[in-house]
Amino acid sequence: METEVAKSTISPMKKHKKIVLGIIISISTLIIIYFGMAIYFMNHFYFGSEINSISVSGKIVGDVNEQMASEIQKYQLNIKERGGINEQIRGEDIGLKYDMSGEFKEFKDKQNPFKWISAVFNIKDSKMIAGVKYDKNLLKEKVDKLSCFDSSKAIEPKNASYKYTDNGYVIVDEVIGNMGSKDTLYDSVLDAVSKGETTIDLETINYYVKPQYTSKSPKVLATRDMLNKYVSSKITYTFGKDKEVLDGSKINKWFTVDENSEVTFNESEVQIYMDVLASEYNSVAKTRSFVSSSGKVINIGGGTYGWAINKVKEIQDVISTIKEGKSIEKEPAYYQTALYHGKDDIGNTYVEIDLSGQHLWFYKNGTLITQGDVVTGNDGSDKTRTPMGIYQINYKERNATLKGEGYASPVHYWLPFNGGIGIHDASWRDKFGGVLYKAGGSHGCVNSPYNVAKTVYENIEAGTPVVCY
Repeated sequence: METEVAKSTISPMKKHKKIVLGIIISISTLIIIYFGMAIYFMNHFYFGSEINSISVSGKIVGDVNEQMASEIQKYQLNIKERGGINEQIRGEDIGLKYDMSGEFKEFKDKQNPFKWISAVFNIKDSKMIAGVKYDKNLLKEKVDKLSCFDSSKAIEPKNASYKYTDNGYVIVDEVIGNMGSKDTLYDSVLDAVSKGETTIDLETINYYVKPQYTSKSPKVLATRDMLNKYVSSKITYTFGKDKEVLDGSKINKWFTVDENSEVTFNESEVQIYMDVLASEYNSVAKTRSFVSSSGKVINIGGGTYGWAINKVKEIQDVISTIKEGKSIEKEPAYYQTALYHGKDDIGNTYVEIDLSGQHLWFYKNGTLITQGDVVTGNDGSDKTRTPMGIYQINYKERNATLKGEGYASPVHYWLPFNGGIGIHDASWRDKFGGVLYKAGGSHGCVNSPYNVAKTVYENIEAGTPVVCY
């Protein structure tokens, strides 16, 4: 038992001595390593040292001078362009040299050999940009000759655009192009050469001019949707039995979209469309084939009767309908309407006046209601001659007084159809027809016997055609 107690007392002491000895040896080793490295770094660059991105780690100044002189002879700047194109500017082509004025030694002298440990964590004293010399004119010439500045190969960037298809508008992808800022590239080349960097990526330096709007831009998507709303519109115009359809196949030609995806509604195109529609369906003053009471077919033009589209209002209605994306069926807005649509818009209810035969007929629904000889305008003057053409009864009035230059004539029945010209009874006349109109005609009106004027008045409505030939 005594022996065991002695052993347990001695053992901790030995262990303590060993620990202390180990610590002393470790510290001594670290001190030796520290001072050994400090001595080493008195003549050598810190590990990790770089000059113009070239490693000079652990080298002496003399070797670095030789290394850097050799490196600059091999220097070339690689310029990465779009399309996998690479171009180079070699140092020897621009007279590139280091400014060998002791900069490398100064750089080394700043590296305190006794602070080599802190240098591991602080790279400020381990990096250097050495000054270089080069011919700026030669460098500018080299930059100017790069293929990215070749106008024959230049592709201008373009914003996303739009194309109309059978399924509506689709977006045409933007053109990336390859044009850029020469000043941006030149400044980047100067910076790279000065720092000894060997690569410039034109994408990275934002050299290229980018399209403002791409196929993914919210504004482009919104414009496409708006255009598709417009061309989804459909207006079906009805003209009696005839129809005209205005849909996207025509509407898409009425817009222009600028580079900023701004849409302009070209109202002039709508005007052209409405002019075409009016020329097809307006009938005022158009020549018509008319079968007279004698059975002879007469071609009559002029007058005020017929259809007349209100183009101003209809253009605005069309634009409004398209912008709302509606589909509707409608008649166009009219300034004036006729009784019937189609080529025979006169129909079978009308007044027929034969100016040369001085006779009037009134048909209603194809039945002759009354007829009789008349006296029309004095044929000796254009001012008093009754004009030919197709007109319509504007209104009818009982017991009117017709006034003009030098006269005031009361009549029982007044049916105007062409301004101040109309059909009326003429109690001051006892004869009608024949050639009375040539010398003793009216001021332009159609003087009728009392019974004829009365019958016409009682059976006719405003808007009824009056055919004068």
